Amino acid sequence: MILTTVDHIEGKKIIKTLGLVKGNTIRARHIGHDIIAKFKNVVGGEISDYTKMIAEAREQAIDRMIDNAKSMGANAIVGVRFTTSSVMQGAAELLAYGTAVVIE
Repeated sequence: MILTTVDHIEGKKIIKTLGLVKGNTIRARHIGHDIIAKFKNVVGGEISDYTKMIAEAREQAIDRMIDNAKSMGANAIVGVRFTTSSVMQGAAELLAYGTAVVIE
């Protein structure tokens, strides 16, 4: 599966546009990680537990988007984007979306 943030794939021809595909996940913070995060906020530095959590959420959302595209018969996704939103206190959604296409 080819993924790209642009609306075309260099050297490939889109022969069919299948439509919107998406994948999402919602992750909640861990109370122990919040304590470390508050300390890091005072002294500065990367909050590696949150970095890892967001990276894992992004990969899960991408995998779900790819599964959605495959179920439609796509072999590529163009115009891939990501968005996040707060669902409730301490939990956030990460959404990956794009356009499923068939390329030659």
